[in-house]
Amino acid sequence: MWVSLTWLASHTQRIEFGPLVSPVSFRQPTMTARIASAVDDLSGGRLTLGLGAGWQEREHHHYGWDLLELEPRFARFEEGLQIITHLLQNDTPLDFSGAYYQLHEAVLLPRPQRPGGPPILIGGSGPKRTLPLVAKYAQEWNAVFIPAARIAELNRQLDQLLAEHGRRPSDVRRSLMTELVFGRDEAEVQRKLQGREKAALQERGIIAGIPTEVVEQLGRLSEVGVQRVMLQWLDQDDLDGLEVFASAVLRQVKA
Repeated sequence: MWVSLTWLASHTQRIEFGPLVSPVSFRQPTMTARIASAVDDLSGGRLTLGLGAGWQEREHHHYGWDLLELEPRFARFEEGLQIITHLLQNDTPLDFSGAYYQLHEAVLLPRPQRPGGPPILIGGSGPKRTLPLVAKYAQEWNAVFIPAARIAELNRQLDQLLAEHGRRPSDVRRSLMTELVFGRDEAEVQRKLQGREKAALQERGIIAGIPTEVVEQLGRLSEVGVQRVMLQWLDQDDLDGLEVFASAVLRQVKA
């Protein structure tokens, strides 16, 4: 992933990009901070650093990475967040003695060109563990595969948590990552659904339908506070369909 993002940083000029997300279980947080700072500098300040605790059991098993049980996993995640945010945002050497990481006079040099380094995004929809970490450390919260009504509930909770940390609701951007099932007409939509029910997918927070339906669903997300949406275009060979989506939907959304 970081190789791909390095290519994006040096071969594009306008798009914003970043991982959704880079788990702390994959590499030391000091290395993640160093890589992210370098890629952000290379791009001229267009990286958003998405971070997560890790979740894919099979992947961790195959490669010998410790996923950990849920409680220690999130304890390790918070230690990683503490380290990464300090290294990016401060030039004071860090001594850190945690259960999972130990640092001695650690400082990130050279310093990030962007003051504070790239913004931190935390992905996930858990109200007990994820949202408190968002309120404390992140500049963006990325919900995953949840409908507008649930996002509204979690947004209210996040606003309360932010207030407890002396932060404003506007300090954290709200975003959503979800699947997109898009067709030029209903027949194409049904073909891409492959037997799944469109209404059932929409209830789960998946964007599905023809252009007018997609615009309507994106509008509902905007009404509950979602400021940007990452849509998974899984059929990577269907570039014609992607172009139709851009012309038929994005222009209406921007308008």
